[in-house]
Order: sequence, then C-alpha cells, then structure tokens
Amino acid sequence: MTAGGWMYIGPQGIVHGTYLTLLNAGRLYLGIPDDKDLSGKVFLSSGLGGMSGAQAKAVEIAGGIGIIAEVDKSRIETRSKQGWLNRSSDDLDEIFEWVKEFRESGDTVSIGYYGNIVDAWDYVARHEIPIELSSDQTSCHDVYNGGYTPQGLSFEQGRELLRRDRAEFKNKVDESLRLQFDLIRKVTAQGTHFWDYGNSFMKAVFDAGATSIARNGKTTDDGFIFPSYVEHIMGPVCFDYGYGPFRWICLSGEHKDLIETDSIAMSCIDPTRRGQDRDNYVWIRDAEKNALVVGSQARILYADVEGRVKIALKFNKSVREGKIGPIMLGRDHHDTGGTDSPFRETANILDGSNISSDMSHQCWAGNAARGMTLCVLSNGGGVGIGKAINGGFGLVLDGSDRVDNIIRSALDWDVMSGVARRAWARNDHAVEAVIEWNKRMGKRGQITLPYIPEDDYLEELVRKKIIG
Repeated sequence: MTAGGWMYIGPQGIVHGTYLTLLNAGRLYLGIPDDKDLSGKVFLSSGLGGMSGAQAKAVEIAGGIGIIAEVDKSRIETRSKQGWLNRSSDDLDEIFEWVKEFRESGDTVSIGYYGNIVDAWDYVARHEIPIELSSDQTSCHDVYNGGYTPQGLSFEQGRELLRRDRAEFKNKVDESLRLQFDLIRKVTAQGTHFWDYGNSFMKAVFDAGATSIARNGKTTDDGFIFPSYVEHIMGPVCFDYGYGPFRWICLSGEHKDLIETDSIAMSCIDPTRRGQDRDNYVWIRDAEKNALVVGSQARILYADVEGRVKIALKFNKSVREGKIGPIMLGRDHHDTGGTDSPFRETANILDGSNISSDMSHQCWAGNAARGMTLCVLSNGGGVGIGKAINGGFGLVLDGSDRVDNIIRSALDWDVMSGVARRAWARNDHAVEAVIEWNKRMGKRGQITLPYIPEDDYLEELVRKKIIG
C-alpha cells in the first residue's frame, strides 16, 4: 500500500525524499543557500537495509559526506554491488581519515561503517569530531523483534540471543538505546543537529526508560526534545507549499519514453524560483546518471501543484501526438493532502485537527468525483495500522481532451486540499501558497484564508448585540 496508488517504483522514492530531507536540513540548521549543496558537510546515521539503504545514495546526490553504520554485512555488500555505497570499513580510524580527506576536497562520498551505530557515536564523542547532520534509520518500530541490534553484540549474536532469551535481549536493547541517547545528547550539545526519521527512534528510547527524551520528562504528550523530519523539516519546507512525491510510470515499458518524460518535466521547472525547484531540476537532470530505475520505467519528483499540472498536461499532449506511449500518473501517499497521521504526515498541523482523518477521506472522495482512473484509501501504511489513513490515486494519460480536463481539476484538488488544511492551521508557507493559488485561479476557484480577530473583537460584538 505504501506506494499510494499501487504503483511500485522501486527505491527511488525513498532516495528522492531522503535527498530532499538532507538538503533542507542543511538549509534550516546550517544556513546553506538554496543554490548550494552539502559539500564538506558530514551526515552520520545508521541502516543500509530496504528503506534505510537510500541514505548512502541520497547523501551523494546531495553532495555531502555520509557515514552509515550497519551491523549486517550482507546489507553493506548489497549496497556496494548496487553502486550506492562508495566504500566501507570496520575501522573508525580509517573512516574518519577518509572524512578528513573529503572535507578538504569538497567531493561527495558515502561510507559504510560495518559496526554498531552506538560505537560510532561513542567514537565521535570521545574524539570530539564535528558532525553537522545526523539521524537514525534502524527499525525502531520493532526494536524487540530484531529491528535493533544492541551494542556489544554482532548481528549474528543478536539474532542468537533473540532466539534463546528474549528477556535478556530486551534488556540489552534498552541499555543500548539509553546509551545511544546519552551519546547523541552529548554530541548535539557540541553543535550536531539530530532529527528522528519517522522510525520511532525517540519513542523507543522513551520506552527503554530514558524519559528525559520527552519534552516534559514524563510522557510523550508534548513530544520529544529532538525534531522529526516531517514536523520540522519536510512539513514546513515542502508540504506546506504543496511540494510532494508526484510520480509517473511509462506504460509502454520503454526506457526511451522515460527519458523523454524527464526532458518534458525538466522543461517545466524554473530552478531559480525556490530552493525546492532547484533541487527538483538537479534531480531530474541527473536521474539517468543516478540509475535509480528498478523494474517499472518510473520517475518520482517532489513537484508543487503548478508543476504537477504543467507536467501532466505536457505528458498528455505528447501521448496525443504519438511521441510517447500512455502514462500512469500518481503519487506516494506521503503527500500534502493524501494522508492523515499525527505521527508523521500531519505532524506539523498544530491547530488540534491532526488527530482527525477528514482530509484524507475528502481528498480521496474528491479525486473519485473528478474522474481519476484509480482511487485508494487505506488504514495503515507508513507508521502502521490505526496510526494513519492513507490515500492515493492513479490517472492514465491517454492523450484525450477528457484527461486534460481531469488533470486541471483533480490535480489541483489533490494537492490544494492538503495545502488548504495547512493554511487553515495558520502555517505561514501554506498561507503564502494559498494566496498565490487564489491569484492564479481567479474565478475558477478560491480557498478561504484564516483571519485571526483581535482578542476583544468577539466580546465587543456580543456586547453590542445584547446591550445594544
């Protein structure tokens, strides 16, 4: 389901999202200009598995220096053979000599550390090594069933202990998580910027007994002391503007059609408009070089509503003219309006409505009413069943005028229903995006804007009506 509209596009979706998260974290926390990348900056994290493996490739596309810890050697070997991991070592002295070399040259590199992330944090803390950006992508949503290997145990030893003595395994996991948190707290006090990547790391640390990771030191009701990637990075920088994981698949199965769609998409992007557009331009420009296609001839692009409509209309025109075969448009569920989840997608909606799932239901229903080929609504995906309502769509571009009309109507609805909800929550960038959309649409559509009355306005109005 996590593909939103049942469209599997391989790993490039998570690579693109991670690439954008890294760049925008650099802008937010390090003051990197919109037209620059992460050259000379170090990102430390963990995990080279199915989803987390995107980190190595993403940091190279973002121009930085990545150190990714992994306890399962087979994962390191897979990413190396795939061409996503530049080099690896189990020697931290060697790794940080490489880091020094690449800092000085400004070149990008991804480094796999064959070892436990806790040992990497300990090394960094003891040697007072500057690390600009950091996160964690171990499977902390399932820490006690093998998703996390405790410090002091190899991957194989951890699996053996899990089979033999689950209680002892849990004790070691809790001890390791508490130590990891203490080390991260020490290093962040020295200037490192750490964020939770939606893998429940902070909740796992809290459950392990380190309640000081919670803002109030007692419960998780007020959140945690470290930022999360949606609430503090992707939410305000991308989703509030309407940028999200737009995607398409060439139904002909021909790679030449994908190359043509890349060219069309690039012609629709103005890289000077915003940093997000610059990132998208670079992503599409280098897509062929980065060789991210697995299976379907597909592409993902974090476009905003204006970009999505322009690209889709040009795609449909090219289908009509016989330049390319039919295209299936869609998006990931992890988008502006398709998903309600206070744990991730709607975490930066702070007006109290993020516990409701009205938006995703309305988005789904509106897409169906406007003629999308396929509409999906599911409980779960992403952070899990009971924690998210996810919606997706698919639209076949057959070159017809009918589909042109659906593009103009449904894509606006799909994106802006989410941006409107964020604007009503008074998110500044969403309000900005709505004002721009209203001007562009004119009489074809308008979104109401939130206006905050003066403190005594309602009381004064009631007093006048009652007293006269």
